[in-house]
Amino acid sequence: MAKEHVHVNEDGTVYEHSHAHSHSHTHTNTKAVLNRLARVIGHLQSIRHMVEDGRDCSEVLIQLSAVKAAINNTGKVILQDHIQHCLVDAIESGDMEAVQELNKAIDSFIK
Repeated sequence: MAKEHVHVNEDGTVYEHSHAHSHSHTHTNTKAVLNRLARVIGHLQSIRHMVEDGRDCSEVLIQLSAVKAAINNTGKVILQDHIQHCLVDAIESGDMEAVQELNKAIDSFIK
């Protein structure tokens, strides 16, 4: 079963491709990730209100820093989950394309 992907490069170039491999995405931390994302979204909405209310720029920057940290920590949880489940399954089945995709995703995440 081919899985379609759409990617957008930093320069705006859009490209699509499919993967012949298929593995299930069983993640043990999905609920924790969703909860973290909900908190980040709420925090961003609060920051938006701060900006709308003309709050001090330094306060806004401090709050933005907290959101960045929360996003990075959420990414770490997703990465750990992915390595423990999807990547192990992919390696066991000889799917080296999944390893290459993870490397690309990590490169994009840490930029």
